[in-house]
Amino acid sequence: MPTHTQFGKAGEDAAADYLLRQGYDIRDRNWRKNRLELDIVACKDGLLVFVEVKTRRNTDFREPHEAVDWKKIRHIVVAADAYIKLHNIDADIRFDIIDVVGKDGQFQITHIEDAFDSPIFT
Repeated sequence: MPTHTQFGKAGEDAAADYLLRQGYDIRDRNWRKNRLELDIVACKDGLLVFVEVKTRRNTDFREPHEAVDWKKIRHIVVAADAYIKLHNIDADIRFDIIDVVGKDGQFQITHIEDAFDSPIFT
C-alpha cells in the first residue's frame, strides 16, 4: 500500500494532469519558500491561479475541500503574496481547490474555481 506521501503526490499528479487537459499552463508545483508552500501555481487566459489539492481515499468523513479552514486559507494567501512579490507578477489571481478522491489511476476530480477570496488582493 502506498504511503500517505506517495498517495498525496499521486493526487497532485492527477490534479496537474487535469489542469493541463483543461488548458492551464503549470508554472510551479510544490513551490516552497521557508515555511510557505503552494501545491500548484497555474495560468490560464492571463489569470494566475493558486490551486490547493486535497486528496482522500473516500468521502466517508467529509469532502476533501472541507479541510481547507481559515488557517489553511491564511497560509495559502500569505504564500501567494510571497510568490507574487518574488516573481514580480502583475496579474489577476484566483484561488481554487481541487478535490481528488479514490485510488491512483481511478481518481475522481472536482475542481472548485474561486473557492475563496483574499482581502489582501482585493
